[in-house]
This record gives sequence, C-alpha cells and structure tokens, in this order.
Amino acid sequence: MINVSAEAAKKVASLMNEEGKDVAASYVRVGVKSGGCSGLSYDMGIVDSPEEGDQLFEDQGVKILVEKKSLLYLLGTTLEYSGGLNGKGFSFNNPNASRTCGCGESFAL
Repeated sequence: MINVSAEAAKKVASLMNEEGKDVAASYVRVGVKSGGCSGLSYDMGIVDSPEEGDQLFEDQGVKILVEKKSLLYLLGTTLEYSGGLNGKGFSFNNPNASRTCGCGESFAL
C-alpha cells in the first residue's frame, strides 16, 4: 500500500487543477530510479492513464500508480507535503529506506 497524507492530497489536487486535469480521472505515477546521493531516487509525475503492469493504490482521493519494478522499494511509503518555512515540497516517508540523503530525494536499502 502507498499512503497519501491529507496535506499531500490537497496539493496533488491543486496541481492537477492548475494543469487542467480532473482529479478523478488522473493519476500520480511514483517510481524509483538509480541515482542520487544514496543510490536510489524517487520519481513522481501526473499521468492520464496507467501503463501495463502498474499497481494501483488509492488514498485520500488520490490514485497512485507504481510500476512493477519499483513496488518492493515503495510498499508502506507515505507521500507527504510540507509548505512550511523549512522547505516546501513533496517527500516520501519510506519505512524500507535504511538511509536517506540530506535533501530527502534519494535513499538506500
């Protein structure tokens, strides 16, 4: 399961609306790719349709697609959003990560 915090769900809906996308008909694709300070980095974007082999999760009204090869890295992860003074943006609270880099954009198992 991939979870979405209430703040992240609000921001995803806002971004989709800004792009002229329907929240009910669009998806957030989340994946993992090689790279970053710690070896693996997160990849996220808004898409209109699933691809073959995608796993679908829904939480807080947000539909999340995860490609098959990234699923084991992301199970149990929560997508969060912070708009405070300490920084702004999406982050991943991943219980599978053994370490993360200072910017929070990459991790290692």
